[in-house]
Amino acid sequence: MYLWVKAIHLMAVVTWFAALFYLPRLYVYHAMARDAGDEQAITYFKTMERKLYRGIMTPSMIMVLIFGGWMLYLVPDWLSQGWMHAKLTLVALLIAYHHVCLIYLKQFDQARCTKSHVFFRWFNEAPVIALIAIVILAVVKPF
Repeated sequence: MYLWVKAIHLMAVVTWFAALFYLPRLYVYHAMARDAGDEQAITYFKTMERKLYRGIMTPSMIMVLIFGGWMLYLVPDWLSQGWMHAKLTLVALLIAYHHVCLIYLKQFDQARCTKSHVFFRWFNEAPVIALIAIVILAVVKPF
């Protein structure tokens, strides 16, 4: 059972991270289209952003949390280990990042987002750093 739960958890993680990488990239292009006054592109990006967030990103996050929690239920000793505390802290930060993405999605939808495409290029790097740290913590278990 554990290996099935782990496999589904990992598939959900891959899907969630793909969306966490792609949505801020869409925000880069959306901000550039906004600055250029390209209304057709803006409408296109609003649709893509909404579908990605609601149809892929949020369901993937929920699956990550369900199956990750299930693994913790199956191996409760992990909760006493430092690497898991660090990993769960990073997961909590990713959940916060996920919700900040929703704030920007709503701002773009209402034409209220004033952040630049350069800001979103940097914003897009946070999940990369989290992914590297989480993989090292989960695989190496350094402490």
